[in-house]
Amino acid sequence: MKVALACFIVLNLFCRCSKKSNDPVLTRPLSHKPDTAITAKQISYLALGDSYTFGQSVQQSESFPFQLSAKLKNHNVEVVDLQVIARSGWTTGELQQVINTNKPAKTFDIVTLLIGVNNQYRGYSKDTYRKEFARLLKQAVEFAGGKKNRVFVLSIPDWGVTPFGGSGTNKLISAEIDAFNQINRAESEKESVTYIDITAGSRSALNDASLVASDGLHPSAKMYSYWADALYNAILNVI
Repeated sequence: MKVALACFIVLNLFCRCSKKSNDPVLTRPLSHKPDTAITAKQISYLALGDSYTFGQSVQQSESFPFQLSAKLKNHNVEVVDLQVIARSGWTTGELQQVINTNKPAKTFDIVTLLIGVNNQYRGYSKDTYRKEFARLLKQAVEFAGGKKNRVFVLSIPDWGVTPFGGSGTNKLISAEIDAFNQINRAESEKESVTYIDITAGSRSALNDASLVASDGLHPSAKMYSYWADALYNAILNVI
């Protein structure tokens, strides 16, 4: 019973990482063709994911979806409808289950997707991850009204560099994170959506404790601000 409880607590802690010396890298496939630009001053935003999107161990206003909304408002673009479908511990399958049960009844101007760390943590199949991620990405495009330039995928950060992950001593974690990211990048390129690599930057947490939240695992507000900056710059190209 104690072992089961401990595992549950660990699973519900999950996620982390990024830094300015290694800014997020934005990638658009060459096959991507721009859709209609957003011209409204008020937009809607759907954020899909796990604890990295939910903002575990920081204030809600410090999570990257809310920091992004604040940055957009400073550019005279107000996010009047922000919906976050994300919880700590969720895998691709669990996110899918929630979407199936409570599917958004509208489309959004912006959709972000960051999911997969818990698939890696639990040792789930990469083939299953590819299948489930691809399905979630197609749904993200649907939620964006079919406009692929409104969808932004973020890579999985490397929690292996955090104190919880062994502070970089567990190379297996980093290698597995890279393998899962090869999958979500490939699927993003197939769908011709914008892909933002935050993994390299997340590894800066190895030498910068300010990028890690107080739980020793999740990103700090400072780390989230870097992700929000990367998304902000990408979204400005659409607006």
